Amino acid sequence: MMHRHLGKRINTALVPIGTGDIGDTALNLAQALADEVILVGVVPVGEEETMSAGAQAARQVRKRLFSFSSPSIRFKSTVIVSETPWKDLNSVIDQEKPDLVFIEWKEGQLVCGFPILEVLSNPLCDVAIVRGSSPFRLDRTLITVRGGPHAELAFQIGMGMQPKQIDVLHLALKGVVDDAPFKGLKEILRQIPEVNLRSVITQDVARSILDESRKYDLVILGVTASRNMGVSSIGAVAEKLLRESPSTIMVVKTRRPIAESMFNETIGVKAISILVDKWFAENTFHADEFLDLKRLMEFKEKQGSSISLAMPSLNEEKTVHKVITTIKKALMDNVPLLDEMVLIDSDSTDRTRKIAEELGIPVYIHQQVLPELGARPGKGEALWKSLLVTKGDIIAWIDTDIVNIHPRFVYGIVGPLLLNRDIQFVKGFYRRPLKTGGMLQAGGGGRVTELTARPLLNLFYPELSGVIQPLSGEYAGRREALENAIFFSGYGVETGLLIDIFEKYGLRSIAQVDLLERIHHNQELEALGKMSFAIIQTVLHKLEERYERSIIEDINKSIKLIRRTKNGYYLDVEEVAEHHRPLMISVPAYRERHKR
Repeated sequence: MMHRHLGKRINTALVPIGTGDIGDTALNLAQALADEVILVGVVPVGEEETMSAGAQAARQVRKRLFSFSSPSIRFKSTVIVSETPWKDLNSVIDQEKPDLVFIEWKEGQLVCGFPILEVLSNPLCDVAIVRGSSPFRLDRTLITVRGGPHAELAFQIGMGMQPKQIDVLHLALKGVVDDAPFKGLKEILRQIPEVNLRSVITQDVARSILDESRKYDLVILGVTASRNMGVSSIGAVAEKLLRESPSTIMVVKTRRPIAESMFNETIGVKAISILVDKWFAENTFHADEFLDLKRLMEFKEKQGSSISLAMPSLNEEKTVHKVITTIKKALMDNVPLLDEMVLIDSDSTDRTRKIAEELGIPVYIHQQVLPELGARPGKGEALWKSLLVTKGDIIAWIDTDIVNIHPRFVYGIVGPLLLNRDIQFVKGFYRRPLKTGGMLQAGGGGRVTELTARPLLNLFYPELSGVIQPLSGEYAGRREALENAIFFSGYGVETGLLIDIFEKYGLRSIAQVDLLERIHHNQELEALGKMSFAIIQTVLHKLEERYERSIIEDINKSIKLIRRTKNGYYLDVEEVAEHHRPLMISVPAYRERHKR
């Protein structure tokens, strides 16, 4: 029903095709990796020959191109006939801008007359040099690494091939202790359990890899990197494998230039991207995957879980009735997916609480819950205290201001938790049309997300850079994770929870679900400024915990708001200080109420 796997890692690959079978192996590998393959016919002619000497070969190549029939393959109608075929192919690469070009190696050299030093010097895209017979198997793949940008590309391609077994072999020379280039990649590999990681210390790297290669269908490694920008050679190890190994060999080079000053700083950057891409492919769901509520009930019963829905509210009398009735009818009356629904109110002054009570929903005012700990303003405070007043093993939260409420807002975020016990926390995401003055602007909204939250996560927590809407108000989690998580009381609650779950349980414990579209009442720009201010404080607080040092103790926690009247501008000062609550599991009243 909901099988998930890592998708292809390359959008477009380009393969030069020559006479005979030149290009067959490269094409098969390209098709295993890329969504689209571009074929380019190439006929080299010698300096002593006229261009017309290549006409017959060009006809043969065109015939080959016409014979390839697949929706994922397209070819250039013009065959390159040239004394400088690599220079002419570069013009096509510049025009098509593929992610990767596959070039075959036969009989000790590149096909089509491509000079290897030119191919590897400042390429316009990533390059893969391949040698092997076609067809071939991809059951067992070995990636050999020592670190650096080319090793990361090798790993990216190896994962994209989706072999049945993937081993990563790290080789270090005996007596060499400087292993810095591998450290960034090693930390990422530890978070990917599908990969079997081995480290070997050897006196002869080439011989060790050659011996290992005999056990695999495909061996992938990077070229020899240089600290001089744009310079590299294929390397003695790669050449030995290309000449002697019985396996299919792929040697890769990234187009990314590595300057001397940046050589160590860039290590691990692409590896994190691989990790995030893999997580995104495997842990990004769509609400429609969970449309079958009876199937969800089977998952729930098999897991033995109970589910609570807590709805934070503050003066939402216009929307709360529809939110409650829609969810209650679909997910309690028709199918008992939810075991309870509660309203956790922040002392509304309108009819919000009365409406919920009339509909039979238990109502709690968060300022009156746990009075011995005092009352703080903010949505985060309401969410934290909802842990006390709910009973479920899984707790879901949705806002009560959703204009286009639909049951998917709930079953979508609990679905991954019922499907996979390893998932601890699920975030919803959606398109957010911006409603202003009665007009609906498609694609608007999410301003704080894009201008504050996501840039901060990309900067300090790049593993979370794949989370589409870290600030969404629709999310769910397992009680055991949430009661051991830190809740900030104000606008920083979503950011703080996301970081905390990641730090305690790892990236694979988080999932996200496409909830299609969410229409709600957007806030004024001033409120968004305060929200951003709180989120920045939250991230700094989390960094304090990571580095065990004070960062914001002496930083100003009041925000100067710019006001305008008919008499001019003035400054208004408002405190926006993000404080967090203790772990709920540490609160005596909670432990007494939720005895295990």
